[in-house]
Amino acid sequence: MALARNSRHKRTVDYWPGFVDALSTLLMAIMFLLTVFVVGQFILSREISGRDEVLNRLNSQINELTQALALEKSGKQDLEDSVANLQASLSMAEGERSRLQSLLDAGSGSNQAAQQRVGTLTQQLDEQKQASARALSQVDLLNQQIAALRSQIAAVEAALQASEEKDQTSQVKIADLGRRLNVALAQRVQELNRYRSDFFGRLREILSDRDNIRIVGDRFVFQSEVLFPSGSADLNPDGQTEMAKLAAALIDLSKEIPPEINWVLRVDGHTDNVPLSGTGRYPDNWALSSARAIAVVKFLIAHGVPADRLVAAGFGEFQPLAPGDAPEARAANRRIELKLTEK
Repeated sequence: MALARNSRHKRTVDYWPGFVDALSTLLMAIMFLLTVFVVGQFILSREISGRDEVLNRLNSQINELTQALALEKSGKQDLEDSVANLQASLSMAEGERSRLQSLLDAGSGSNQAAQQRVGTLTQQLDEQKQASARALSQVDLLNQQIAALRSQIAAVEAALQASEEKDQTSQVKIADLGRRLNVALAQRVQELNRYRSDFFGRLREILSDRDNIRIVGDRFVFQSEVLFPSGSADLNPDGQTEMAKLAAALIDLSKEIPPEINWVLRVDGHTDNVPLSGTGRYPDNWALSSARAIAVVKFLIAHGVPADRLVAAGFGEFQPLAPGDAPEARAANRRIELKLTEK
């Protein structure tokens, strides 16, 4: 037992002294490093301070050099301006020298130029004298021509005066012929009016028994119902009978009217204002009125009336006798008018 306890006691190790030694060594190393760091920091600070001073000195030197360079540049500009002014002055001096030299040269040759000028002027004077002589000869020729023209003008004036006298005589004759023509025309008109009156008188005698036939002014008016069916341009039997009477009266009258009276019978067709449907034979009232007038003219020609004494015209509904839309007005406007007139 005692041996066992001794053996355990011998095996126990004391580590504390070693730990203390290690810690002391570590502290000494740290202190050494701190010392080295402080010394290095001090040395580095001194180096940096020295470099700042050097840098400041360099900056001041650079500023001084910059100022010196600016002064040099301004001096150079002044020198360049001076050189330019000197060059301009030199150019002006050279120009003045050239001008003086040219004046000198001109002065030396002025005598010769004056002689040449005198010769030129003398030649021009001779030419002017020759031109004056030619002009005088032309003036003489013109005077002769003017004299000839004056004689011609006198002859023309005499002829003109004779022509004016003849013209006055002609105007008197023309005025007399105009008066005679007016008298003749008036006589023709009177004769035509007389024959028109005779014609109307005969028509009154022939057609006096019809109520739908009347005289309006210088026209003989047939109502369309007397001659044509509604909407048609074909003469009905009654219309053919009346137109046959008219043809006979015209033929008799044409034998009595002198041939120098250029008369015609104008046949005018008129309708009312009722529009056509447009689907029948005649598209509108223009066509219907014209067709009716032409039908009357063709019937008269077929019964012996000369064609050159007949004229057909259609007026549609645009020349009414009675205005308005009443049945009586429309009936009065549907008509065929006959008028004896001149061509």
